Amino acid sequence: MKYLLIIQGENSPELLERLLRVCRHRGFSVQKISGETTENEKSLHITLTVCSDRPVSLLSKQIDKLFGITQVVAISQEQAIRASA
Repeated sequence: MKYLLIIQGENSPELLERLLRVCRHRGFSVQKISGETTENEKSLHITLTVCSDRPVSLLSKQIDKLFGITQVVAISQEQAIRASA
């Protein structure tokens, strides 16, 4: 199943590396990733699409514990389709 994660955190060089490492260790495959900084370049907004048969809560709880992460919102593919319709 595919999941969409919307992640906000502090803009630091190592944040993306930590994020991808957690995805790999938890058994999630990254399908798509995009990120942008805010106007003041202190915050980072990342949109991550992952795929796995495992529950997304296993991943989102671990990402939320990472240093520098301020917010994580996980949406399943089915919820995203219903919201856009």
